[in-house]
Amino acid sequence: MRVVALVFTGGTISMRFDAGIGGAVPALGADEIVAAARGIEHVAALRVEEWGRFPGPHMTVERQWALRNRLLALVNDPAIDGVVVPHGTDTIEESAYLATRSIATEKPIVFTGAMRNASELSWDGPANLSDSVRVAASDDARGQGALVMFNGRVFSALDVTKAHTHLLDAFESPGLGPIGVVDDGEVVFRRSLPPFAPILSPESPATPVDIVTAYAGADARFLDVSRTSACGVVVAALGRGNVPPAMAEGIGRCLDAGVPVVVASRAPRGRVGTTYGYEGGGRQLANRGAIFTGSRRPQQARIDLMLALGAGLSGDAMRAVFDA
Repeated sequence: MRVVALVFTGGTISMRFDAGIGGAVPALGADEIVAAARGIEHVAALRVEEWGRFPGPHMTVERQWALRNRLLALVNDPAIDGVVVPHGTDTIEESAYLATRSIATEKPIVFTGAMRNASELSWDGPANLSDSVRVAASDDARGQGALVMFNGRVFSALDVTKAHTHLLDAFESPGLGPIGVVDDGEVVFRRSLPPFAPILSPESPATPVDIVTAYAGADARFLDVSRTSACGVVVAALGRGNVPPAMAEGIGRCLDAGVPVVVASRAPRGRVGTTYGYEGGGRQLANRGAIFTGSRRPQQARIDLMLALGAGLSGDAMRAVFDA
């Protein structure tokens, strides 16, 4: 029987409604959640670890990196065949992306959680946990990078995002769909992934790296703050990679000060590019020295920039990270 490590970090899967507070709060231990997933012990031999009980918004970069280091140690253990990470849904895509970009392993690392807490009739935590263990124990999951498993669907950490605030099928890979499903207990992969970019494994990621969002009438105030306090900036640009003219001036000042600026799009699908040459258009930003991220979403570009800066990359080596 395959051996799967369960690393519980918290999130809605570990919560109950507290009448005194008027909302859901962390309440369940790892053993209680495992006990609710009836029959899970027949899927794989489990090694259960209570790493934390953090709501998704409480996951700092430091906690995410500590979790990444724990996962690295587990996949390097020859006795472990796969890892499942119950996690808060609000930041699960970021922790999963960090793992897939910084851990070199063939072993499955499967992130999951719940959209409903244990006080609700539709608590989805036990089913998601059972399905995730099936995925982590599957031969076909090897070499797929970190995965995110919800509502019977398996997503790649490279392209998954939380697309709905509360529905059970809250996760999507926009324009691509899941890479697999769990169907009547069988793990079925339905599409392959492109070649993986080189892994980035610094001693620690560089922080802070800010995300500054463009919008109609946006100016350079937030960029000017980041210029003096951040290691790097990701611009969540409009459309193809364009910003208002006043924002472009702030990007130029960041670059002149030696702060790298990476341009992503706030649109959920498509690549950024240098299509437009007007003031604030992508061509002008690229000419000033901004780096374009391809199809990465802003939160993904931020993680890659933290890893690249942590590894001491700059110039062409930095650009190569985002060209991959």
